[in-house]
Amino acid sequence: MTLDKYLEDRRGLIDAALEKVVPSEREYPETIHRAMRHSLFGGGKRIRPILTMAAAEAVEPRVNTVERAACALELVHTYSLIHDDLPALDNDDFRRGRPTCHKVFGEAMAILAGDALLTLAFQVLSDLDDVPGERRIRMVTELATGAGTVNGMIGGQVADLEAEGKQVDAAHLDYIHRSKTGALIRASVRIGAIYAAADRAQFEALSKYGTHIGLAFQIVDDILDVVGSTETLGKTAGKDAAQQKATFPALYGLEASRDQANLHLAEAVEALRPIGEPSVRLREIAGRIVTRSA
Repeated sequence: MTLDKYLEDRRGLIDAALEKVVPSEREYPETIHRAMRHSLFGGGKRIRPILTMAAAEAVEPRVNTVERAACALELVHTYSLIHDDLPALDNDDFRRGRPTCHKVFGEAMAILAGDALLTLAFQVLSDLDDVPGERRIRMVTELATGAGTVNGMIGGQVADLEAEGKQVDAAHLDYIHRSKTGALIRASVRIGAIYAAADRAQFEALSKYGTHIGLAFQIVDDILDVVGSTETLGKTAGKDAAQQKATFPALYGLEASRDQANLHLAEAVEALRPIGEPSVRLREIAGRIVTRSA
């Protein structure tokens, strides 16, 4: 199976699972469910839940129903995008080529839609009754930590906001990127490993992979904001420079940023060496993350 076919297949499984866990647009109160689904089913690539599935498959190739756990990552990711786009934060009118949640439903409903998706993510993990309780607790902890304030997504977003218009050094920039984007990607991989009952060596290898590919992902995002178009990206291009964000191109330049993304790609692939052939999809996904154009 080609990587494109693999990604298409896994997206289909995740979308089907999301349909089951998210209330329909007809469920009362209808407005909040329409707002949630507007952003959740707006054409996302599902990279984080696919990483969860691929990590589980690297540990146990015959693993089943991991897409249910993987849904939690997409729910948290989508909540973060809804809130990022709000006027108080990045103030963006478009996401994935469509009007953002607050442009369609208003700011109050968009805030609540993000809150609802975040809450639902933890319900999804808690309801995995075919997974032993100890592993469910570990997955909940990973998700909460990856999305939290200490070296997590929210902490990175705070540091990112506070760095606007300021000169930052390499260590500060590294913290922002590892936390704002990298932490949830790392959690995606680790949750897949936990779901499949990875042993300590497998878990450490996958954790290292997740750390490097998470940082590479955000470096490439920084690059694309400079060289991409609004049409290609599905969101407003050039906003990092306009808002004087702390980015890798701003600190290092484009070519050095590309070099660093490739360096992290190499480290991610090397981390998978102990796992061997079962990790082939993770290696391929890492390559796609670094070479993508959107």
